[in-house]
Amino acid sequence: MGGGKNIEIFSISGPSHLTSIDWTNSYHRTSVASSLVKGVYILEMDRQDKLVGPESRAKPWWEFFNFTLVETLIDQSDCSIYGAVFEYELYNLYQRTADLNVPPRYVIAFRGTNLGSETRLCDLKLDLRCFFNCLHRGKRLLHAIQAIKTIVAKQSEPAVWLAGHSLGAGLALLAGKTMAKSDFLLQSYIFNPPISSIPLEQLLHSKMLKGVFRITESTIKATLAKILKDRQVQEDDPKTASWIPYLYLNKSDLICSEYVGYFKHKAFMSKIGASKIERTGARNSVRTLLVGRRRKSSPSDLSTEPLHVLPSADITVNMNNPTESKTAHGLHQWWEQDSALRANWQISCIRLCPKGKSVKLLN
Repeated sequence: MGGGKNIEIFSISGPSHLTSIDWTNSYHRTSVASSLVKGVYILEMDRQDKLVGPESRAKPWWEFFNFTLVETLIDQSDCSIYGAVFEYELYNLYQRTADLNVPPRYVIAFRGTNLGSETRLCDLKLDLRCFFNCLHRGKRLLHAIQAIKTIVAKQSEPAVWLAGHSLGAGLALLAGKTMAKSDFLLQSYIFNPPISSIPLEQLLHSKMLKGVFRITESTIKATLAKILKDRQVQEDDPKTASWIPYLYLNKSDLICSEYVGYFKHKAFMSKIGASKIERTGARNSVRTLLVGRRRKSSPSDLSTEPLHVLPSADITVNMNNPTESKTAHGLHQWWEQDSALRANWQISCIRLCPKGKSVKLLN
């Protein structure tokens, strides 16, 4: 989180122009969700800087939108605040419907990596787990799942949102998949999620070369998986097919940009009838296929899929090309007030039918 101290002050860098929230407006919902995640970042910064009471900088990030802080989620490994549960004070004023555009009662938000002296080591270890697709083996995810289940037990799933940025986006993705396996489809706002793939969107400019590389990669991994049958991972869980998270990506962000290529490839392979090859390739890496899967197992109800394996998603891509990588990965871009900058957002939807045909392709 760069940009000096001003980026921590809501009245300076937050979406303070949103004095009235229209919950049917996707930009408003995105701004609120990203602001709550920002609030978790500032909660941890306040803890490390020992700022309490009137000196706290975190409260405006949720109080401005009429949310209250119900619970902070603490990682016992380093005693840091990695998440929080917020409750919307005006929830009871809205009619109970199944409409996804009504406000949530609870939002469970997760911050990303904090490079402060007290959190650096633990967070970087979790970043490595994301890279090697083993975030599900960390205690932080198990703790997050327990907190989510407690809240979901109080409310039906439309009243509960998940939100996360960067490392926190990885937690939210795995948590959302895990809850989907139990038939709880939580509305989820996933900002700049990490992906353990070569960032071809950044490295190659030719669409043809990127397409050839991805098809070749999928074919090789699918062939290896077929040969090494005892090491092939499980098929798609049909329960997760109906869970459609909102993904927010920036094409200039090395950490998340390859999600754009992943979904383009997924849609193309579906179009040509090669979905099975794509799914098998996405679920495996050459390293795990050749080395094997000899690590300790995880709880059976916990999603162990790679983060990027998603049957469906609503995707918003920021097409701006900032000069600084921090800007491309920053959370502030998702509540940007400038309508000209927001005009560079491209919104697409990937939803696969039961037969594997794509409803809509990315541009």
